[in-house]
Amino acid sequence: MIIIMQSHCSDDQVQGVAERLAAMGMQANVSRGIERTVIGAIGDERVVDQEALEALPGVERVVRVMKPYKIVARESHDRDTVVQVGDVAIGGRALQVIAGPCSVETPEQMAAAAQAVAEAGCRLMRGGAFKPRTSPYAFQGVGVEGLRMLRDAARPHGLPVVTELMDVRMLDTFLEYGVDVIQIGTRNMQNFDLLKEVGRTHVPVILKRGLSATVSEWLMAAEYIAAGGNHNIIFCERGVRTFEDAYRNMLDVTAVPVLKRETHLPVIIDPSHAGGKAWMVPALARAAVAAGADGLLVEMHPTPAQAWSDADQALSPEELRNLMAELRGIAQVLGREL
Repeated sequence: MIIIMQSHCSDDQVQGVAERLAAMGMQANVSRGIERTVIGAIGDERVVDQEALEALPGVERVVRVMKPYKIVARESHDRDTVVQVGDVAIGGRALQVIAGPCSVETPEQMAAAAQAVAEAGCRLMRGGAFKPRTSPYAFQGVGVEGLRMLRDAARPHGLPVVTELMDVRMLDTFLEYGVDVIQIGTRNMQNFDLLKEVGRTHVPVILKRGLSATVSEWLMAAEYIAAGGNHNIIFCERGVRTFEDAYRNMLDVTAVPVLKRETHLPVIIDPSHAGGKAWMVPALARAAVAAGADGLLVEMHPTPAQAWSDADQALSPEELRNLMAELRGIAQVLGREL
């Protein structure tokens, strides 16, 4: 059960609900977001007097959610959530394409990438300053300097930046460098300490699906972030591991309508990591938009053959422009815009 408070509720009113829950033998988990405060009632819900709670000052409504994930469940929120990143809305009618190189390499590379991203019509830019790699001998990213390069390249074009956080000890540095969207990668989907810490911020979070995670496990990972007070969560399907070796990962397009049924939060697709080859990306991107995804996370490099990581799956600037033109047509058919 969750208690949704009115948008301008006072601390005393929140405390009053917590005290009433305690009198009913329940514990209260208070999640303070920017737009709303949600209180989770923990314990035997059969002893809860729902009408008594709804009559308390500051309470907007009380919702019984039978699923283990409460705040991210669709039952907790009537409308689809739109995550605002500056002037860019993720969710709702507009589709968003987040594009940029797999890894930040040099200032010149990032400047060229930012220009190509903007010219293609994308409104957000991605780039990895820190890179989780299977081999300890592979390129691991340029580190903190990469955050500066990403920010400095994107800002002249008005592009909010998206980059992956791997270590909770770097969170303050990410905030210092003005990272607009924190990405939690597939390997860290169940790094619960990391999820709790980003939950204490209000920076939007892209939560990628784990390599072998079920949809339920993915939703529960998001609940960790939401329980901390950060309700600005974007799910990102990037393919799951199967027995197949003809492509990098199996893109689970089915997850899009399933998530749309289960949660009110936006859902985007990463076709680059799913296929692992640039030639697959347009087809997977078209399928994602047709299935109802709210956006895409696409790798693009000014000169893909020279990329320091994931060269095979990076689009060229021309390929990104062509893809954006194709997606606009699909979006229009669906009553959306790009």
